[in-house]
Amino acid sequence: MSSLQMKGIVKQFSGVPALRSVDFEVKAGEVHALLGANGAGKSTLMKILTGAYQADGGSIAIDGKDVSIQSPQDAKALGIQCVYQEVDTALVPYLSVTENILLDRIVADRSKGLINWQGLHKEAERILQGFGFSIPVRMLVEECTLSEKQLILIARATVQKAKYVIFDEPTAPLSTKESERLFLIIDQLKKAGVGIIYISHRLPEIFEICDRITVMRDGQRIATSETAATTMDEVIGNMLGKSFEEEYPKVEVPIGEVILEAAGVAGGKVRGADVSVREGEIVGVVGLVGAGKTELARLLFGADAAEAGEIRLRGKTVRLRSPKDAVDAGIVLVPEERRKEGIFVEESVKNNLSVSTLWKWSRLGFVRSGVEAGQARELVQRLGVKTADIGQQVGYLSGGNQQKVAIGKWLDADAHVFLFDEPTKGVDIGAKSDIYRLIGKLAEQRKGILYFSCEFAEVLGIADRILVMFEGKVVRELSRAEATQERILYYASGGE
Repeated sequence: MSSLQMKGIVKQFSGVPALRSVDFEVKAGEVHALLGANGAGKSTLMKILTGAYQADGGSIAIDGKDVSIQSPQDAKALGIQCVYQEVDTALVPYLSVTENILLDRIVADRSKGLINWQGLHKEAERILQGFGFSIPVRMLVEECTLSEKQLILIARATVQKAKYVIFDEPTAPLSTKESERLFLIIDQLKKAGVGIIYISHRLPEIFEICDRITVMRDGQRIATSETAATTMDEVIGNMLGKSFEEEYPKVEVPIGEVILEAAGVAGGKVRGADVSVREGEIVGVVGLVGAGKTELARLLFGADAAEAGEIRLRGKTVRLRSPKDAVDAGIVLVPEERRKEGIFVEESVKNNLSVSTLWKWSRLGFVRSGVEAGQARELVQRLGVKTADIGQQVGYLSGGNQQKVAIGKWLDADAHVFLFDEPTKGVDIGAKSDIYRLIGKLAEQRKGILYFSCEFAEVLGIADRILVMFEGKVVRELSRAEATQERILYYASGGE
């Protein structure tokens, strides 16, 4: 059987080992999961496979023959493609769907001085229809949805005769229905003999679609096994290097007075929602993608204008015309799209952590940089942010550490209500646990927490009370004792 093999791969950065003699294999026609917590080495291994990095040692072979991959062009020529989580970085937004799918063909035709646009559009339509999808091929990519952009990347890979495709966190931005469509496409590729390397933090989908699982930790391959021959608990244990049952570090805190009440709040997708949270309480707001969770969080933060309803803080009505009004009132938001809205990716860890509290570290309009830096170091330690230095650019941190910074900037902002919108999206298991503990500490400090998520299991694990949303409304309230995944899904799907 055809296969791609990486043997004894070694990589160091400034003398620090990132990969320690790693072996990895993917066979034609299989879906092979590559798992590991952030920093395990899986991204470095895949960057070597795609030519972005060069290994310091080891070899790569396809069908038993050694190959040299010194650049992304070399990898592409060998049939190795990657469908990235950040699809926008891999596509040209101001070009059409056709141009993005058939880019290589267009460049070749242009060099000959002749481009048959009508024929190219038909070809792009044919390719997409082969996957059972219909996207207007003349539409600009910037006008496409996330799932459509992902499909365009997959279509491009098939045009370029991909033999091995790497999927990097492909379902992170997708709804349940879009994820199911993606799984059908992966199954098509598998049946066509394409080898799939699948990277994801979502273990249920790993066990649903993958044939084999390889776990990495600390730059080493820890285990490779048939999916049917292992369990989630075993995989988690291998990832973390310690036993980790599917339990959440829930802290029991006495629930106090009501801090925030929202009655009949409406705007955009939200069609009259009632929400409240008390001191020390974690309220889970759950629903399927499109239920209006993010839109409700934005209304409560003043990021979008409410069309109706009333918001009260400790019994007093407040008008939130902007996020500044919310922050001044003591309401802060950790948004779903952290790289777009939660952090300044090109700024340092220090600048991100102090941006919300510069007034505390300033005198006569000048920032006391020494005090600011000292506070940033204290927050890095308190949050467990893994960074070389507080001067490091946040964009280069792992997803979990970026999220910790997005949360950390609010910790000294005198906030009373914390809104978390999908806070563990794209975050590995170890960082998730850190985030749950951090939220537990906020509850111990008598903060009110609204936790918006479509991950039912984690909400069941950490919430004191659960509100279920469907089509822009809160349709059901469940206590921690009566909530189950089945009941949540029933109401989130429109059940009476």
